[in-house]
Amino acid sequence: MREYREILAGLLFTPTSLAEQGVATEVPEEGDTFLANAVAKARAYADMTGLLALADDSGLEVDALRGAPGVRSARFAGEGASDAERNAYLLRLLEGVPPDRRTARFVCVIAIAEPEGELQTVRGTVEGMIAPAPRGGGGFGYDPLFYLPWLGRTMAELSPAEKNRLSHRARAGAAARSVLAGLAVEGML
Repeated sequence: MREYREILAGLLFTPTSLAEQGVATEVPEEGDTFLANAVAKARAYADMTGLLALADDSGLEVDALRGAPGVRSARFAGEGASDAERNAYLLRLLEGVPPDRRTARFVCVIAIAEPEGELQTVRGTVEGMIAPAPRGGGGFGYDPLFYLPWLGRTMAELSPAEKNRLSHRARAGAAARSVLAGLAVEGML
């Protein structure tokens, strides 16, 4: 919520969380794509609240693993695995894969659903490589392994401000901001 409040600051409305709306129901992520999961959540929460709903799904795609972990990023090393365990598992799967074949991307898809059924989606990505070992103490998830060649650092070595400018979520959020600003101009919000 903090990230989205920053990204959406200055629009003609204030984002609220599910908890602030009294919604405790979690919509399961059962889709095969980031898009399917984001759409399912946004539509369900728009129905539950009667409000415009924004939902996302995101994860890591590694080319040498044919897009895995993908939508299973959080569960890739098994239910309940820690970030460190997921990172170690990913590195084991990539043992022997040469650096030039360790290309990857972080993906974020945001769905914006209106209670009346209208839906718009946006996507943000950031391209990088999987480092041979974790580096950096910031971020979470796969950030210590996600190396940005043009910066010479992993995502976990970036300051929060740097990460929020170039991450997949920031890019998708900027596109969502444009959609929401358009809806506000149209008098939808």
